[in-house]
Amino acid sequence: MMPSTRPLEGITVVSLEHAIAAPFCTRQLADMGARVIKVERPGVGDFARGYDERVNGLSSHFVWTNRSKESLTLNLKDAEGKAIIGKLLDQADVLVQNLAPGAAAGLGLSAAVLHKKNPRLIVCDISGYGENGPYRDKKAYDLLIQSEAGFLSVTGTAGEQAKAGCSIADIAAGMYAYSHILAALIKRGRDGSGSHIDLSMLESLTEWMSFPMYYAYQGASAPVRSGAEHATIYPYGPFTAGDGKVVMLGLQNEREWKVFCESVLQDPALAHDARFSTNSRRHENRAELRKLILDMFAPLTAQEVVARLDQAQIANASVNTMQDLWEHPQLAARERWTEVGSPAGSLPALLPPGVNNTFDFRMDAIPALGQHTDAILAKLGYAQGEIDTLRARGAV
Repeated sequence: MMPSTRPLEGITVVSLEHAIAAPFCTRQLADMGARVIKVERPGVGDFARGYDERVNGLSSHFVWTNRSKESLTLNLKDAEGKAIIGKLLDQADVLVQNLAPGAAAGLGLSAAVLHKKNPRLIVCDISGYGENGPYRDKKAYDLLIQSEAGFLSVTGTAGEQAKAGCSIADIAAGMYAYSHILAALIKRGRDGSGSHIDLSMLESLTEWMSFPMYYAYQGASAPVRSGAEHATIYPYGPFTAGDGKVVMLGLQNEREWKVFCESVLQDPALAHDARFSTNSRRHENRAELRKLILDMFAPLTAQEVVARLDQAQIANASVNTMQDLWEHPQLAARERWTEVGSPAGSLPALLPPGVNNTFDFRMDAIPALGQHTDAILAKLGYAQGEIDTLRARGAV
């Protein structure tokens, strides 16, 4: 039987979070067993709660990034609200915040101030552009960072740029914040000291853009926008079979190119055609090669093409829809689905990526707004009458 102790049990995280980047970070910490106290504005909460109503009336973004957390409503501009956050942070291990630029510092919640009272505290500030530089105070949302980081310039078709279909700038920032916090916890375990992590969405997504940046080194041309095809490796992308269905395939080296010609296209001579003898030449002559491949696929169904690719051990994949992904046989076979509670009842949820044989992931409910306020304040020593008074005046 798998032991129940999770690696971050006993760690308390306070998060002043909204949207995706910080909530996605803290959800990873909660998955690993940390106690995450999500501080939200009274009556309103994290504005991501209102993005849509697609999941039994709940927001799809919020359901994704907020399981296993405690929701505390708190007015940080109220004197008692400030006192409460101070008490929490005196006892906390980690503070994560992605408020507007300068907002946390304006509330007296800068790392410099907090470390005077709790030198072991790990403070992670997530922002669009970082805490200094000419863009410091500029507002940042996911699509805007995709644009600033050059992602749109290499994504889409020749005629039109396209954004990613998910919030990749937020996801990148959230995951780098998560890994930085884990590293800071390890460091604190060695030297006893807290850390200040200054993490920007721009720098996170720019790291992911390193391949196209290096490809365009010293003013060279950047990868062209090529739709679902790889911009610089060919053949690598979607090809339509004779039955109209699309097969995604990819070749990575010259050995695979030779096998592809011999076993899939069944034209061994093509492997030695000078136009296609290296990846660079195949890339330069991709229009001609694409026509040849499509002509050879025309008499075949997609199933027959995939059978040949599998037999030749050439990488391929289905072009799945969201409904296909919900029903993916590999996810089912590996038992990646579970359920979590929510204000709208039980909901399906994917287990976090990866399997560790020494612990299971925490998969607790998605909180209602302010669901844990009374319990948290009671642990801090507030009587129920005091909590009721604070609520009546809008402090919690």
